[in-house]
Amino acid sequence: MQRLLRQRLRPLCSTLLGMLLGVLLLALPAPALAQVHAHPDENGTPVVRSLESLRDLDYQSWQAVAYRQGPPGGPLILRIVGYPGRVRLDHPTSLLVHSGRQNWQLEDITTNNPKLAADGRDAAAEFNLAPLLEDLSQNRPLRLELPGVFVELPVPPYVVGEWRSLPSWTDADAA
Repeated sequence: MQRLLRQRLRPLCSTLLGMLLGVLLLALPAPALAQVHAHPDENGTPVVRSLESLRDLDYQSWQAVAYRQGPPGGPLILRIVGYPGRVRLDHPTSLLVHSGRQNWQLEDITTNNPKLAADGRDAAAEFNLAPLLEDLSQNRPLRLELPGVFVELPVPPYVVGEWRSLPSWTDADAA
């Protein structure tokens, strides 16, 4: 009797175990995938960018767009965008970046971009990203601070990794 019971329960247990494992695999979060994209700008100049929506400690949403214009070695820029009407960004205001004991001050270059300089909403700012990327050797979390706007905007390591890939990124990296 016990042998017959084991023979009938074994396939049922295997099926239930398989279903449980399938549900667990579907419930696990997918790993973060790189969001680096290449496209030409309105003048045909190649642009490679990383776009991420981040929240500061006050739970306000910001877009962080790191991009390179032109071929590898071109200028590296970080654009921080808030929602128009909710924030006004004064220029020039340097972006402070913190990671552990290291600190950087990124130059505000917003007025170098004619489109942003003429935009009366003042909801975006651009910063020279090159000095930061030259110093980073690991994908460490960063904390951004824009005085008078936000105290801490956390940047996760996978976003830092995308930013660090921009200086040398080519179309072959997309494959």
